[in-house]
Amino acid sequence: MTVELNKKALDHAKHLIKQGQLQRDERDDWSEHAPSADQENDYLDKHGWDDYAQWYLGVDSSMGEETKGRYKFPYGDFRRVHRCGVISAESRAAQQSYDDITKAVAELHKLLDGDHA
Repeated sequence: MTVELNKKALDHAKHLIKQGQLQRDERDDWSEHAPSADQENDYLDKHGWDDYAQWYLGVDSSMGEETKGRYKFPYGDFRRVHRCGVISAESRAAQQSYDDITKAVAELHKLLDGDHA
């Protein structure tokens, strides 16, 4: 499995944060705030794979291009960035030693928490 940073998704997340499209929720909220499979399917039907991909910070190039399994490390609910999603992605990326993704997600975490240093 080869999972790489999705730079378009990172740029999309940064843009959303700068536009104020964010939810500063708590770490453990992601299980309730993450999109369901039905919400993912609805979004795909309405927006297509390119837009769908912008909500996932990792891309598994070993998976088919038009499969949900290709996209890893979600950070939002297809409307806004969720702090709990970013924290979850940060933790999972670090556990799996995806250093580029870990670094990118840590950057988003700092943006969400207002630490621009």
